[in-house]
Amino acid sequence: MSNDKYCHMIKETGHATVRPRCISLAIVFIAAALMSGCAVGPNFQPPTPPTADRYTPQPLLPQTTSVEVKGGEAQRFVQDMDIPGQWWMLFHSKPLNDLIDRALKANPDLEAAQAALRVAWENVYAQQGALFPSIEANFNPTRQKTSNALSSPLADGRNIFSLHTAQVAVAYVPDVFGGTRRQVESFKAQAESQRFQLEATYLTLTSNVVATAVQEAALRGQIAATKRVMDIQSQSLELLDRQYELGQIASGDIAAQEATLAQVQAMLPPLEKQLAQQRDLLSRLLGRFPSEKLEEEFELSSLQLPEDLPVSLPSKLVAQRPDVRSAEEQLHSASAEIGVSIANRLPNVTLSANAGSSATAISKLFTSGTGFWSVAANVTQPIFQGGTLLHRQRAAEATYNQAAAQYRSVVLTAFQNVADSLYAIQSDADALKATVAAERAAAKSLSIARTQLDLGQISYLALLNAEQTYQQAMINLVQAFANRYTDTAALFQALGGGWWNRSDVHDKIEQ
Repeated sequence: MSNDKYCHMIKETGHATVRPRCISLAIVFIAAALMSGCAVGPNFQPPTPPTADRYTPQPLLPQTTSVEVKGGEAQRFVQDMDIPGQWWMLFHSKPLNDLIDRALKANPDLEAAQAALRVAWENVYAQQGALFPSIEANFNPTRQKTSNALSSPLADGRNIFSLHTAQVAVAYVPDVFGGTRRQVESFKAQAESQRFQLEATYLTLTSNVVATAVQEAALRGQIAATKRVMDIQSQSLELLDRQYELGQIASGDIAAQEATLAQVQAMLPPLEKQLAQQRDLLSRLLGRFPSEKLEEEFELSSLQLPEDLPVSLPSKLVAQRPDVRSAEEQLHSASAEIGVSIANRLPNVTLSANAGSSATAISKLFTSGTGFWSVAANVTQPIFQGGTLLHRQRAAEATYNQAAAQYRSVVLTAFQNVADSLYAIQSDADALKATVAAERAAAKSLSIARTQLDLGQISYLALLNAEQTYQQAMINLVQAFANRYTDTAALFQALGGGWWNRSDVHDKIEQ
């Protein structure tokens, strides 16, 4: 019988009840299996990459719209552009780069993921030890007395004596059907999965630092805009006071303006609270306590918007996303566990040898006539265990199906993330253009209203409406700028973050 046919026969027995004839054949061919290296169970094949040729129903525009302000530049979508390992440097912010460098050195979540990777590889090495013989040395000194009714085990007939036994035992379980190799394969896949989970932690950390820094900058912008509106309304209040003194307006108009100014002032504490919380979050990401002061502060004007944006080929996305690669390795591990469960239903061979010396005095150990040895072999075939092994195999097969469904889910989520980011970037550019126009129109309208009010041509209510419109336009403008930076960072994260281009990535394998 050829090796291929033999392996096929063994694999077939794993998916149905093991027949007595198959058991006999398996025992006969144990030696052949040892030489051939047959391993039962399916050989893992990576899932086929998706056939989708783009992320959105409509073709992607070559670039976004633009507006002539800093941060309003058009962003170009570059098909199949590679992603740098330190993608955040494209924002050209030294404080941001320094912050991320410190986070990568001290963040406890990253340290935990690195330790988990070391644990995973140590488990691989521990399991690989099962492929080799185990050797144990033993020394057993005893003091004994035998009953007078029994014969002494010694040649001189003494009933009280000392016995010293030293021996070496060797045991070896040949991996006849590849169960141990499949278990090693499973552990290696789990270690690789943990490696990609480490990369996902790395990517999440760097993305969170960028997003938090942008949010801090946005809050500072909103605070500055709110203070500017407060100044404008204070100036309007002074104007109304003069008009009141001249008898041109009623006291109710003064009270209304004071109430409006108070409402704007009330917006500052919540913004300042959010800013403080963002600073606390940055400290947390850097592995520091909130009481430790951060030197870096961020403004939107200090960040540069990346103009060339990568759009990886959909077929490459599954190789770039750490979460997809981790899910693939979990699928690989589940596949190998099927082979383990099948091997557990087949004959198990144990070889053992024992050699040593036994004497009544230590000085006589290993002298002539004190030696002993034994060599043994054992073959065990599970026959009836209440269906335990069969159901464990079925559970392993169901686990594989579960992992396959989870893998497909992760892939779909990855494509969704990229599509969402692409939509957001195009929409952000359009929104910024419209918001800039709205802010300019509101500023012009407010300037005209203040002049007309000074001349007595309009009522106070018209000025109040212009002030409120300008206030909202300024807040919207700050948020529109922040959205462009945030969603740009989200695109780099959705595409995998360029971990394959980092110089230190290979240092994290098999540590």
